Amino acid sequence: MKTHIVPAIRLTLFCALFFSGIYTMSILGIAQLAPNQGKGFITENKGKRYHTNVGQAFTQNKYFWSRPSAVDYNAAGSGGSNKGPSNPEYLATVESRIDTFLLKNPGVARKDVPAELVTASGAGLDPDISPEAAAIQTARVAKARNLTEATVTKVIEDNTEKPLLGCMGPAKVNVLKLNLAIDNLQ
Repeated sequence: MKTHIVPAIRLTLFCALFFSGIYTMSILGIAQLAPNQGKGFITENKGKRYHTNVGQAFTQNKYFWSRPSAVDYNAAGSGGSNKGPSNPEYLATVESRIDTFLLKNPGVARKDVPAELVTASGAGLDPDISPEAAAIQTARVAKARNLTEATVTKVIEDNTEKPLLGCMGPAKVNVLKLNLAIDNLQ
């Protein structure tokens, strides 16, 4: 029995020291090399601070809409819905989102609604949409703000992030930055 207990106690002490001290401090040190020292990406606008790396709810017609969130944009509890694409409740939720989108964006065909605007991401906190998902909302935003569609399209282009190194990943638009840029036009 002694041959098993002593090594188990030693292993427990080693793991406690390593994972609560050495490993934690190593990760903290690596985070200091990252942009913004691992504190997230903060954008300040007119005295307010926003976390640009966390999706946010925008539902007014004058704003571009984000991807839906299964966790109501609560960064403390990120996660998906755990409902598969054949789940009747999930399908009803997606259908409801499509209907709402079509109601608020007249002239858009049902087949043209981007999937990312009616389905939540895995974490439920995706801050980005594709340039196509932003472009399909242009008419609604321009009308609600009394702007030309060309002006709104230019703001989308100015806020589109190209793929990393020109080939890694898709182009994307941060919805918060895009909406702040539209707000700052007026």
